[in-house]
Amino acid sequence: MNCPMIAGFSSDRCMDRKTPGLQVRDHEGREIAMEIEDPRTTGKKEEKSGGYKPIENHGLIGDLHTTALVGMDGSIDWLCLPRFDSPSVFAAILDTRKGGRFKIAPTGGGVTTKQLYWPDTNVLITRFFTPNGVGEITDYMPVKGSDDGHHRSQIVRRVEVVRGTMAFGMECSPAFDYARAEHDTEIVSGGAVFRSPQLSLGLVSVVPLEKRNGEVAAEFTLQEGQSVAFVLRDVGAGADRGVGFFGSEEEALFMQTVDYWRRWLSKSNYTGRWREMVHRSVLTLKLLTYEPTGAIVAAPTSSLPEGIGGERNWDYRYTWIRDSAFTLYGFLRIGFTEEARAFMGWLESRCQNSRADGSLQLMYGIDGRSELIEETLDHLEGYRGSKPVRIGNGAYDQLQLDIYGELMDAVYLYNKHGSPISYDLWTKLRVLINWVCDNWRNRDEGIWEVRGGQQHFVYSRLMCWVAMDRGLRLAAKRSFPADREKWTRVRDEIYEEIMDKGYSTERGAFVQAYGSDTLDASNLIMPLVFFLSPSDPRMLSTLDAINRPPKDNGLVSNSLVYRYDVEKSADGLTGEEGTFSLCTFWLVEALTRAGRLEEARLIFERMLGYANHLGLYAEEIGPSGEALGNFPQAFTHLTLISAAYNLDRALGARR
Repeated sequence: MNCPMIAGFSSDRCMDRKTPGLQVRDHEGREIAMEIEDPRTTGKKEEKSGGYKPIENHGLIGDLHTTALVGMDGSIDWLCLPRFDSPSVFAAILDTRKGGRFKIAPTGGGVTTKQLYWPDTNVLITRFFTPNGVGEITDYMPVKGSDDGHHRSQIVRRVEVVRGTMAFGMECSPAFDYARAEHDTEIVSGGAVFRSPQLSLGLVSVVPLEKRNGEVAAEFTLQEGQSVAFVLRDVGAGADRGVGFFGSEEEALFMQTVDYWRRWLSKSNYTGRWREMVHRSVLTLKLLTYEPTGAIVAAPTSSLPEGIGGERNWDYRYTWIRDSAFTLYGFLRIGFTEEARAFMGWLESRCQNSRADGSLQLMYGIDGRSELIEETLDHLEGYRGSKPVRIGNGAYDQLQLDIYGELMDAVYLYNKHGSPISYDLWTKLRVLINWVCDNWRNRDEGIWEVRGGQQHFVYSRLMCWVAMDRGLRLAAKRSFPADREKWTRVRDEIYEEIMDKGYSTERGAFVQAYGSDTLDASNLIMPLVFFLSPSDPRMLSTLDAINRPPKDNGLVSNSLVYRYDVEKSADGLTGEEGTFSLCTFWLVEALTRAGRLEEARLIFERMLGYANHLGLYAEEIGPSGEALGNFPQAFTHLTLISAAYNLDRALGARR
C-alpha cells in the first residue's frame, strides 16, 4: 500500500528544516565551543552514552490516553499501557538492556536519519537514508476508541521505501511492568501475542515473525513503492485473545488520524510571528491530556534526569494543580475553550473532594486519586546510569501554598474568557480562599518542591496574594457572596509582608525566601500576575539582578535561566541541574512587559534554537545544549505559548 498524499502536499515539504546553531557559555560566562549535531546522525552520541540516545532524539505520538517516545533510529523507547501512569511496556530509555523496545530500522551501515511531523498533526515520520535508497516509518496512534466503547490503544507503524531498495530489521521485545513481570510469547496467525498477568499485547504483521526468547523479530526487504504495516495493540489481559485482522483499514485509520489533528488545530486563533512553534506546542499539550477526565500530565515520562548521573529524577506522569492551571491559560489564550472546559471539570471534581479542612493536594493522579506513593526501581540502571529510577512522586503530600493562587487565577480567567463558573463551584472555592486566609503565614516546600525543609518562600506568598486578589475580583464580577472585608485585609497584609520581608535592599531584588539572599527565577512572574507594575523600580532591579551571568551572582547564562543557584539554596538534593526552560520564557515575558522588546525577542529567538528537531522541549537544557529532565514537558510548552503571544502582541502594537 503506497503512502497517500495528504491535502495536496507530500512529506518532502518538511524535509529541509534546519536546526539553528547554539551558543553556550559556562558558569563564568565563557563561550563553549560546540560541535552541532546534524539531526540525521545519531550513532556517535549513542556510542559515547552506553547505547542511550540523547533525550532530544525522540518524537512523541499519542492517543489522549497514553503516549510513546519514538527515537530517530526507529525505536519506540517508552510506552506505558493502558494509560500515561500505567507500568511501562517499553522502557529502553531507562535501561537499554532490560527496559524493552519496539524497533524497526534498516540493516547494514551508512544510515542517517531525519524526523518530522506531518504538518499540523501528531503523526510522526522517521526517514532513513542509505546508499541504496530512502525509506520511511510513519508512526501514529489512532485517537478514536474501539467499537465496543472501551478504548484500547494501538500503535500503527507503516514502513515503506520511497526510493531504491532497503532491507529492514524489526524487533519487538516488551518488558511488562517496568521489566518486573514475566510474559509468554506466541507466534499466531497474522502476528504474535505477548501475554503477561496484567496485560497482553497483539502484534499484527504480514511479515513472517521469528520468536527469540521473549521477543519476536523479522527481516524484510522493500522495493521502491512497497510498504508494510505493523500494528501493536493492547488486547487487555485475556490470554485467549488473538491479534485481530488488519488490511486496507490502515489507510483509513491514517487519514482519520491526520484529519482529527488538523480539525482540532484549526480552532487556534494564533496568527502571530511564531505560528509553527506555537502550534507544535499546543499539539504537544493536547497529547499530554487524558481525555476521559480532562487532566493534563506534567510530562509523559518518569525519571529522566535533571543532571546525568544525579539523583534529581522524578515521575511527572501526574497532574499538578500549578502546571494545569497555567496550561488552561495557554489553551484559553489561543482559542481552545473546549480543553479549558474539560480541565475545569476535572478541577471542580478535585474541589468537591477536597480535604476535610478544605485544602487541596498539589498534585493528583490523572483519574483524581490522591495517593502517589513513591518507590524506586533498583533493577533499572536509569538513563545513562542516572539513579534512582523513581515511580510515584513523594511530593504529593507536601505543602505548597502557591497552588491556590494558580488555581484561582485559572478560574478567574476561565470565567472571563471561557464560561461563567457555577455557584456550586464558587462555594468550594470560597472554602479554599478562607483556608488561605488562615494558613498563608505557614512555611512550605514551595514551587520547586524542595526536600530540604520548609521555608517562607516569596513565590508562595505571592501566589497566596493572587488567590485572595482573584477571589475578590471574581466575587465582584459575579456578585458572589464572600467575606470581602476579611479577604481584602488578608490580601493587603500579604502584599505588605512581601514588600517588607521578600525584598533585599542589599541584593536590590526579591529573593527566594525570607531572610535569604538567594535569587529565584520564579519571582519573574510578579508583573505577569499584576502584583507589581513591570516598570516598578523594585521589579526592574530584580529583573536586572536575575539577568546577570552566574559569575556576577545572577541566574542567566547566555539567555538561558537557572531557577536558582543549587550551591546556595538548601534544596536537600545533591548534584547539578540544567537551566529551566520555563524560567527562560518567564524572563522573555518580564522583559516584554517592561518594554525591553528587542532584548526579549533576542532571548526568545535564541531559546527557539534549543528546541529539538521537532520543536519539542524537555524540562531543562544542559551545559552542552542537550535536553535534560522529563520530555516533553507541558510547563515549558505552555510558557512558550504565553511568551510568543504577548511578545508578538507587543511588537505589533509598537508599529
